[in-house]
Order: sequence, then structure tokens, then C-alpha cells
Amino acid sequence: MPVSSFLQWLQDTGFSTALRDSTWAEPVIETIHVLTLTVFLGFTVLLDLRLLGVAMRHKPVSEIFGELNPPIIGAFLMMLTTGVLLFCGDPVAFYGTIFFRVKMIMLILALLNILIFSSTLGRRFSEWEQNPNTPAMAKLAAILSLVLWAAIIAAGRAIAYAVPPP
Repeated sequence: MPVSSFLQWLQDTGFSTALRDSTWAEPVIETIHVLTLTVFLGFTVLLDLRLLGVAMRHKPVSEIFGELNPPIIGAFLMMLTTGVLLFCGDPVAFYGTIFFRVKMIMLILALLNILIFSSTLGRRFSEWEQNPNTPAMAKLAAILSLVLWAAIIAAGRAIAYAVPPP
């Protein structure tokens, strides 16, 4: 099934129609999306700044990671859920904008960055976290994280201006 056919089918479902026709669904979902993005990004930036050696240098990375990982994962899952719900409200229009596609590409790259970091350096915190100089690859992962999440947010905001209101 071509993507355009799937998107049209999704848009024609009762669920999508209900989201579009509801007075409150979109603003409530958008509010939850933005609030969970704020929680996610706040904790992610703290972790990235620690990896860059800019903040909380006195605290071991493993301790910060252990404390921040649960709320980061929880906020990300809620953010993903609300993002899918927002998309379901008008899938044809969202997919039709370049900003949505850029956001999805950046999101995939950000997730790959997390996955690669977690499966390599993240598994060996004890080998390097006591050293005041964070490994270059950990710093690179932090910089990539900050840049990618900034791009994701910018693309997300641009979607709001590129998609006409339903």
C-alpha cells in the first residue's frame, strides 16, 4: 500500500475525524506534548552538559544517568504517544510538509545517537567516569544530542506554521 493511500485511510478513520472535530483534543494533546518535551529536554540537557564537562563535574556520570534515565524514558514515551496522536489528527497535511519529514529524520538520528552511546560508552561508565576528561566520543554524543534535539524542536514548531488548521 503506498504511503499516500495509508495516510488517506488513517485520516478517514473515525479516530482521526474525532480528533479533528473535537474542540479540546488537539490543544490538550499539544499541551501534554509540550510539557513532556520540556521534562525530557531539561533532563537530557543536564546529562549532555555533564558529558561535556560543563555541569555537575563532581558527580559520577553513572549516578546522574541512573537518576535521570527513568524520567527521560517516561517523558519520551509520553511525548512519542502524544506526537502520534497529533499526527493522527491530520496525517495527510502533516506528512505533506517538509518540516515533518525533517523532524522524523532528526528524531531517528537522535535515537540512533542514544542507542550507540548507550551500547558502547554508556555500558562502560566505570572505566572513564572518574577521569576529569570525558572521552571525546561521549562529548561528541552530547553535542549531537543537543544539536539534534534543537533541530527537532525547530522543525516541530515550523510544522505548526506549515500545516493549515483543520
